[in-house]
Amino acid sequence: MNLPRLSLLLTRALLALCCVAAVPAALANGPSRKSPHAQARKAASPALAVVRDGETEARLIEIYKLIGQAQTRTALTRAEALVKDHPNFTLAQLVYGDLLMAQLRPVRTLGDVPEQHAQAAGPALAELREESQLRIRALRERPPAGVIPAQFLQLSAKNKHAIAIDTSRARLYLFENGPEGLKLIADYYVSVGKLGTEKTAEGDLRTPLGVYFITSNLDPKSLKDFYGAGALPINYPNPYDARRGKTGRGIWLHGTPPEQFSRAPKATDGCVVLANPDLQRIIRTVEVRTTPVVIAPSLRWVAPAGMQADARHFHDVLQAWRGAKASGDVNRLLAFYAPDFAINGKTLAEWTPMLQVELGKARGKNIELKDLSVLRWTDSADTRVVTFGEVAMGDRTGPVKRQYWVRQGANWKIFFEGVIG
Repeated sequence: MNLPRLSLLLTRALLALCCVAAVPAALANGPSRKSPHAQARKAASPALAVVRDGETEARLIEIYKLIGQAQTRTALTRAEALVKDHPNFTLAQLVYGDLLMAQLRPVRTLGDVPEQHAQAAGPALAELREESQLRIRALRERPPAGVIPAQFLQLSAKNKHAIAIDTSRARLYLFENGPEGLKLIADYYVSVGKLGTEKTAEGDLRTPLGVYFITSNLDPKSLKDFYGAGALPINYPNPYDARRGKTGRGIWLHGTPPEQFSRAPKATDGCVVLANPDLQRIIRTVEVRTTPVVIAPSLRWVAPAGMQADARHFHDVLQAWRGAKASGDVNRLLAFYAPDFAINGKTLAEWTPMLQVELGKARGKNIELKDLSVLRWTDSADTRVVTFGEVAMGDRTGPVKRQYWVRQGANWKIFFEGVIG
């Protein structure tokens, strides 16, 4: 028997003994996280077309606030409306059940059912409690105004949006990049891998950590219902992952099946999963290939001015590389590349003849790094992901390149460089 029904059938029996009206049928028949019901599918589908991103969670948080203010009758009315609009929102169903129970006796905790029923529910009750705590935590621990994740060292105007995911908070933050820099415009609850994060191998049920980019937008008509409103694949494994021998593929940002509004905090095979209305907002907003996606164990929020020293230092490194490239001196240029540089299976020695051909075509022309973006990632090593258009003097356009740099002692070295456009 699913958890909401356990709680609500008990409530219904107690209310009947007290000659109170029975629990509404729509609530008593609410679907569980894992049990598909045709009724839920039918009820949930229309909601996807009209609900706004973040709206459903905001309604739930408002109910929590009312409970905290001891306005339980108003909270009950709001909760009844919420589960009527979203019968597939299991957490809301549980809160509604508790509010009904509160008409008879004090509720001690979320999902306040007898111990034997809690044990029968298995991990589902603990998952719902964790989801509730994470949603409330996101409300209480909002990032201060004007700060951004430290990974976004420099973004070009072509990076119109950016995404940062804090896996410890089960939260995705959506940014808009305008003339005044990054601005947080929305944030959403997400689910990650069943076994957490730090993906290293195919099938390990973990979500990768690192700096990625959205590579495509999959048509929901081509996907199974399991993926909900659509899917945005990211480029895992990226060159830094490959350098460390990480394997696996098919890491997506995607939605939920019609019978589920949201999933437990740790419930995926490695993907990042959002409620369908939230995913739809992201799909409508972000751009394929240029939108960076940072997935971190926790985000460090900093004022943009606080990153200027790091940005200037690395800018000087890039300008030195640019000068070496313009010199036409292959040995001077190779000093910027790591001994274990690799691209498409080629070692640095195997790639050097191609670099010499490239230098020959440039004939010592100065080059400009247009639309430069620099993303920082620090774990066991300090790395930079750099994207730019390489335009030789006198040319209008040039190839779009992406480099991966790693700090080795006091120096920065390139361990991957490729043309992406």
